[in-house]
Amino acid sequence: MDKQQFVTAVNAKVVAGSVEGLRQILLQPPGREPHKDLVEESNWFKSLNEEDKAMVEKIIIRSVEQATFTFLCILDGVSAIEDGPNKGILKLVYEKDGKQVLLNDEDSDYLHDLM
Repeated sequence: MDKQQFVTAVNAKVVAGSVEGLRQILLQPPGREPHKDLVEESNWFKSLNEEDKAMVEKIIIRSVEQATFTFLCILDGVSAIEDGPNKGILKLVYEKDGKQVLLNDEDSDYLHDLM
């Protein structure tokens, strides 16, 4: 797996998966006795007209994309998760069949740029 394949997988599994998961929760909260907040949000969402529902879905997509982008910036080291001058370095390694690939190598394309 290279950087582009990783970002493509993140977009498919994390972004698209989260958006679809949230959409399904809004349409039908999970469980025999769904949490009251989920039921309340679902009832509100289902009361919207189609144009407003589409706007909410666009906001969900933008929110998930932004959160994923920010996380990739952290993995790339361009956004720190620690305060102070002495910060650690995150290394994202993909390993398969005895081969290792550093996916967040700072000497090549950033993951967040590939997104």
